[in-house]
Amino acid sequence: MLDIQNLHVDVDGKSILKGLDLSINEGETHALFGQNGSGKTTLVLTIMGFPNYRVTEGRILFKKKDITHLPINERARLGIGLSFQHPPAIHGVKLKDLTEIAAQHGNRAFKTEEVAETIHIPPDFLTRDVNLGFSGGEVKRTELLQLLAQNPDLVLLDEPDSGVDLENIALVGETINKLLDRDKRSRERHKAGLIITHAGGILKIVQADKAHVLVDGQIACSGNPGELLNDICELGYEECVKCPR
Repeated sequence: MLDIQNLHVDVDGKSILKGLDLSINEGETHALFGQNGSGKTTLVLTIMGFPNYRVTEGRILFKKKDITHLPINERARLGIGLSFQHPPAIHGVKLKDLTEIAAQHGNRAFKTEEVAETIHIPPDFLTRDVNLGFSGGEVKRTELLQLLAQNPDLVLLDEPDSGVDLENIALVGETINKLLDRDKRSRERHKAGLIITHAGGILKIVQADKAHVLVDGQIACSGNPGELLNDICELGYEECVKCPR
């Protein structure tokens, strides 16, 4: 599904990713750990095609197609979806309108009001400007609503559990499971996912197949998500550089 080879990325003239390699197969969900500033958000925004993230070396393959220099809209049409860590408010654009535009190119059977109700988005939110005046948890749920409408094959989730209270974390996790086919048997899963998380709380609900630790722009360690999280909590990120996995 996704094959990243020797990826080097500059942001505002500063080298952030420094020879990163990562492969995610169809049906797999991977978790990504790392300290602030290690390059996690840079990675997902580069995969999505944001122009400020300049690829200086390497390439990104999606479904065996080289997308390294494709614009964002073409990547979205190919089947890549993104949930931001800090989504922007969009003045003058109603949530329902944006969601239904996404559904036209993704899930044509999508019924906005019905799905919104299942993830506890009040009906009046659908007629409000996107993310304007929403709480952190409300923003995360509206992001998931848009992704459900888009129905992407590769889902990039940048800290989906940040700003979400304990009452709603299970709802967010269950919705992500649906997005990523995690509610299906392994042989029936076709979606792939990459989840950035700091505390790892979302992984108690969304079971990842593999995890990676990003240190100074490179994958320093990979392995079992639960074991890696325990190692990080006990030993810190710097020990991941020495990890024998």
